[in-house]
Order: sequence, then structure tokens, then C-alpha cells
Amino acid sequence: MCGIIGIVARRSQIPPAVLEQATASLAHRGPDDSGTVLLKESQPEPLEIGLGHRRLAILDLSPLGHQPMQDPITGNWIVFNGEIYNFRELRKELEAAGAEFKSHSDTEVILAAYRLWGESCLTRLGGMFAFALWDASRKRLLLARDPMGIKPLYYHQSGQTFVFASEVRTLLRTGLVPRKADSTAVLSYLAFGSVYEPWTIVEGVKAVPPGHVLTVESGSVSSREYWNPLPPSSRDESGPRSGNGAATADRLPAILRDAVLSHLVSDVPVGVFLSGGIDSSALVAVLSHNGVRANTFSLVFQEAEFNEAQYSREVARRFGAEHHEIPVSQQDTLAVLPEALHAMDQPTIDGINTYLVSAKARAAGLKVALTGLGADEMFAGYSNFRRVPSMETFTKRFGRLPKIARRPLAASVARFAGKSDRSRKLAELATDHDSIIHPYFLARTLFGAAEREALVNAGCEDSERSLAGVLRQSITESSTLDPVNRVSYLESHWYMRNTLLRDSDFMSMAHGLELRVPFLDRTLVEACFRIPGDKKLQGDSPKSLLLASLGVELPREIVNRPKRGFTLPFERWLRGEMKPVVEDALRKSNWDQTSISASAVREVWTRFLAGETSWSRPWSLFVLKRWCEQNL
Repeated sequence: MCGIIGIVARRSQIPPAVLEQATASLAHRGPDDSGTVLLKESQPEPLEIGLGHRRLAILDLSPLGHQPMQDPITGNWIVFNGEIYNFRELRKELEAAGAEFKSHSDTEVILAAYRLWGESCLTRLGGMFAFALWDASRKRLLLARDPMGIKPLYYHQSGQTFVFASEVRTLLRTGLVPRKADSTAVLSYLAFGSVYEPWTIVEGVKAVPPGHVLTVESGSVSSREYWNPLPPSSRDESGPRSGNGAATADRLPAILRDAVLSHLVSDVPVGVFLSGGIDSSALVAVLSHNGVRANTFSLVFQEAEFNEAQYSREVARRFGAEHHEIPVSQQDTLAVLPEALHAMDQPTIDGINTYLVSAKARAAGLKVALTGLGADEMFAGYSNFRRVPSMETFTKRFGRLPKIARRPLAASVARFAGKSDRSRKLAELATDHDSIIHPYFLARTLFGAAEREALVNAGCEDSERSLAGVLRQSITESSTLDPVNRVSYLESHWYMRNTLLRDSDFMSMAHGLELRVPFLDRTLVEACFRIPGDKKLQGDSPKSLLLASLGVELPREIVNRPKRGFTLPFERWLRGEMKPVVEDALRKSNWDQTSISASAVREVWTRFLAGETSWSRPWSLFVLKRWCEQNL
């Protein structure tokens, strides 16, 4: 796990010291080593290519794993962030074809794989990755990102200069990217609490899409998809919609086992973040069932209302884990909030919990940890998997009514909906029925359409259209899926990628900690999308399909406990200890960087104090303002 940066300058030079300074800005992602290389080409045109790398040494801890790394046969160069879990199997195959290796790193395997297989090597890489490869003979740069978007990769092109990096803030620090907020990104942030790709919060900076390879050649940029999570039959209107789902479900225990065990590949110890919920407990159970004694880490809150230590202790005891408890208090969390806000690569209403647990785990000596992220999306763990299909049914039936009947019904719903956030969403579902893209997006909405319109000073019609177009595309892509699998696709495509994965990446890497997500193994994801959605909702237990695939039973108190995330008392903090700071920020009139209405922001704060809206809305505005002040 590392941080990468690169600059391609056509008919010009890379400004002095910019590459080194940008690389140094990624030191938190790779505290173990640093390297840069400056390449110059004269044909067919003058060209300078700068590559920078910060290393977190996980595989081959020796200097032989140093990057940027060159292929001595082709002259190709690579900077790589991530882990290739099947690199040893690929290495054997490449050695059989005549390849020789100097190191024991997965980076060198990627170079050899590209030398032998070209771009098709991407379909063979099992893991999480974002890398840039300079093809010396073809004079082109390739940027590739893993299938699920676990690792980030951003880029900006202006004139004759192309820059890329693992973090948006690093691109800003090159001085080659204008410090201006993107209007569509701000709108998506208001809508969902995080910036939705392909946009970033900075105008002109885009994200390389997951499962894509970007090619930069002769000043032009092109993109190609090399992987899609949906089975071919679901992308073909005439094809079968469930495929061989029953057979896939039968193979799921073996697929899950292989996915979890493959994520143990490392030359340093690997731990497991154990909350005592189903997802992290499932990882420990699979490891134990296959003869691996897990090394587990849990936060233990001093306050009884947040302390769930009994659950993680029971899982650790049941499966013989070497268990470590890390004590933490609310005051500990409150104290690190300024640091966590500073660590955000883009604004988000989430991620503080990941920052805290990562800091504590790294201080305890952990360098790599498995997490249960992705299990809810793949095994229908959220309430949205039942709620959104019901909303779909409602909108279809409501849409069949004559408009003359819909108007008074919608007016009645709006009149009696109440002032809560959920009531407002219900009213919007009825009154704005024709303009709602899909009920899923309404379920995930932070600020509704009318609220966004009030918050944005300038006309936001163009930004709304741009955002709506991208959202509609995902509905089209998932249209042949059954309702449950459609929610799975939308959850993983939007909320998981743009909030959970992104936050997990920059909050953990702020401490030089690598998080791995076995439930997002490519083969496992493909299998889950082949299984009919109704099979995922069968049984009395949550995520029954996952539980049936473990090979061993979880304790009943773990399975039957109410679903609860790692929550922090923001509601209380915003009314107590944090109120002066947040109130001061939200009552200030200067929102010029984002074109947000100061009076509308003050109205949100007033509604929160009156108990008419949740803490997440004023908090989201506070985070946005702080991020812009720190970075723009």
C-alpha cells in the first residue's frame, strides 16, 4: 500500500522540485521509503515524465521492492499502490514462460505480466490496485484502477500537462491544478454526503473509474473498461436474468474461503478489525474454520452506552483468536476530530470512526487489517434491500394513476408528512414523483432537491442535469437485474465506493495502515451478482446466505443482535462540546468558494437546534466549509 504521483509535460519541462514536493505530500501513505524518477523523450516530440512513489512495505520488505520500478527488458516504468494477492501464482506462470525476477514483490510481477500479456494482464490481477505504467516503446502512459475502486486514482489535464496522484490534495500541491470547487461535485456532496465519481471536489480533477484503464498518448486521453461486476446475461436484455444462480450459491462457501484466505498474503502480520457484528465475525470464523488463528483488534469504549466489548470477546473466545482490546473514550474521539478533518482528502460526513480505529490500531503495532466492508452490499444487509424494492412498487403504482388523481393525493401526503427528514422524503416521493430518478437515490439523499436549490446561490440546473445523467446511467445498467441485486449494484456503485471505500482509504492511510476488504474480492463479487436476489433475503437471520457459507455457525447472540454501526454521539456533541465551533462556522457569511447561500446554511442550523433535522446536515456543511478553508 502506497502513494503515487506523476506528471507528463509535452513540449515543456516539469517545474523544478514539484515532483519531489508532491511525492513528499504522500509521506503518510508510505512512511517506509520514497523514490522519484524523471524521464525525458525527444521523439516523436519533446516529453518529460516524472514519477513519484511513497512506500508502505508489505510485500518484499527489502530495497528490491523500491519504486519507481523499471522493467530491465522493456524499459517500462511503474508506480503502484495496492496489493496483488495472487502474485505468486502469476509469477509461477510467468517464470514458466521464461520471465526472471530479482525481487519477491508483486510490483515486479505486474511489469512482467504487462510485458507478456499487455493490457489484458489487468483481468488476471486479483487484488486492490491503482498504478501508472510508462510504456517506453509506445511512448504512452497507462493508469489502471482495480475492479471495485478500492484504491483511489485521480488525474487532471490542462494544456500540455497531465498529472495524476493517489490523493486530490497532492494534485493541488503541485501548483498545476486551479484551486476551485466543482459545482456538480458540491451538488452531489449536498445530495449524498460525499462527492460522487467521476467528479471530485476540485474542478478539472476526475477519478479514474473502477475497472478501467486510462491511456495518455500524444496529448490525448482515452478510457476503456476491462471489467464489469454484472454478469453478461444481465447486460443483455434478451439473456437469462438469473443465470446459474443456484449452482453459484452451492459454490459460495469455497469462493468465500478462497477470498478470505487470499487476503492474508503479506510479509508482515495481518490483523482483523473485530466489532462483534456479523461481517467481521464472519471473517474470524472463516479463518478459524480453515486453521488460521486470527489476530483481532477491537475498540472498547469506556462509556457503557457505546461499549460492545462483550460481543467481540465472545467471537474471539469461540474461534480462538488472539484478541487485543484498545480502550477509547468519547473525549479521545472528540480530541482527534481536528486531525481527522485535516486528514480528509475530500469532504465527507463519514469516516471519523475509521480514523480513530486506524490510529489506535497502528499505535498498537498493526500494519495490515482485514475489515468486513462490502458484506452488506454483497449479501443484502441494509434495510434498503427491503425498503427500496417496496418504494419501487409504490412509484410504479402511483405512476399509473391519472394525474388528476395524483395531485390531491400528493398534496395530502405533503400536508401531513411532518417536519422530520424521513417525512420530507415521503412527501418528495409523492409530490416530485415524475422527477425522481429512482427511489434508491431518495433513500440515500442527505439534502432533498428543494433543500439543495435553496442552499446553492447560483442556478444549479446544469449541475443537477449532469449529476442526474450519471445516476440514470447506473439505473439503465442495472435495469435487467432483479430488485434486490439492483440495490446491491447501486449500493456498491455509489454509497460504498464514494463514501465507505474512499473514507476507509484516506483515513487509514493517514496512519500508514493498510485495510483489506475480502468481501470485495472480484470472484466473490461476480458470484454474488449471479445469485437471485430473493435467495439473499431468505431465512429469519440477516445475511442468511453469508451465514450459510461460513462452514461454521456464529454465536446466536451475534447473529440476533440489532444491526448497529460504529456510531459516535455527534447529535450530542453538536449541541454540547462542539456547538460553539460549528455554530461560528455555519453563521459566517463567507461561502464564496462553493456558491452556497449563507442564509440557507443558517436556516439548516436553526432547524437542527429546533429538532427538525438530523445532525448529519449541519455537520456536512461544517465539514465542507472546513475542507475548503484548508485546501482551496
